[in-house]
Amino acid sequence: GPPFTHQQTPRKMVYYGQTSCEQDTERYLDVMKYVFSSYKKEVPLVVNTMGWVKGEGLLLLIDIIRLLSPSHIVQMDVYDWKAMAPLTPEYVHLAPGLYTKGRQQAKHVGTSGAESWKSAEGEGDASAPEHKLLYVHPEFPRAGVAGEARVHSGILRDMSILGYLGQLQSPDVGAVLPLNSLVPYQVPFSAVALRVVHTDVAPTNIMYAVNASWVGLCTIPEDVRSQGDGPVLLTQTPLCDCLGFGIVRGVEMEKKLYHVLTPVPPESLRQVNCLLLGNIAIPICVLVDQQGVEGEIPYVTSDYNYSI
Repeated sequence: GPPFTHQQTPRKMVYYGQTSCEQDTERYLDVMKYVFSSYKKEVPLVVNTMGWVKGEGLLLLIDIIRLLSPSHIVQMDVYDWKAMAPLTPEYVHLAPGLYTKGRQQAKHVGTSGAESWKSAEGEGDASAPEHKLLYVHPEFPRAGVAGEARVHSGILRDMSILGYLGQLQSPDVGAVLPLNSLVPYQVPFSAVALRVVHTDVAPTNIMYAVNASWVGLCTIPEDVRSQGDGPVLLTQTPLCDCLGFGIVRGVEMEKKLYHVLTPVPPESLRQVNCLLLGNIAIPICVLVDQQGVEGEIPYVTSDYNYSI
């Protein structure tokens, strides 16, 4: 079945916090290295790369291939688009990446006067293992057309989030409880550090951003120390393990508590000392389609002035 029906806990996970890496390719590569470093090579690894293969996306793909040194590359072409070169070992060796340089070709003039091109670093470079390219060229129109992919990925992402939140429900068959009737964890401000990944938020507005948001529950090696009784704010996004996800369903300013709903088991929650907030929204249906909610729904309004 589709992935949201059989979710599994990853061995190693980082919360990147955005659906596209366009805004921060450097951090994306750092995350790739960090996750890949825990691969023990005892089993084959399949790397599912992004569909962004134009412009900087292709350069980033070259960097990723260099970083991971795969044994095989499966390249699926588009029926009526010839813009992307086959990712042969030669092409990957010579092409510049976004952050890595390609191996330079040196020009040699032979004794017969004919010019020949050779790699400046020698042909059989042991440091650059050859991969096998498996090239798939579909013969039917519209194969691989990117138009609908964005819409579908948004729907599938929402389904994954809903499937994940489904773990909060009782395993017994019966009525699904609305999220606002589930008992959240109370987390003191001083117990976790906060960081908004995808944009700058003024410290005075951070609680507005965090309230009713989807967060990555992470663990950072540093001790979380509170300066006073306010929230602990990180000045940089940490590269750290993510143990799962949650919804901050309320912020209690008087008692200095976050109210967090999460299916992550308590033994893992003991390690969580950082909440990362990214550009991933709670699916709209969670806010508008909860049963048993009467009156105004927070963050949702129907009398909206469209001329604004």
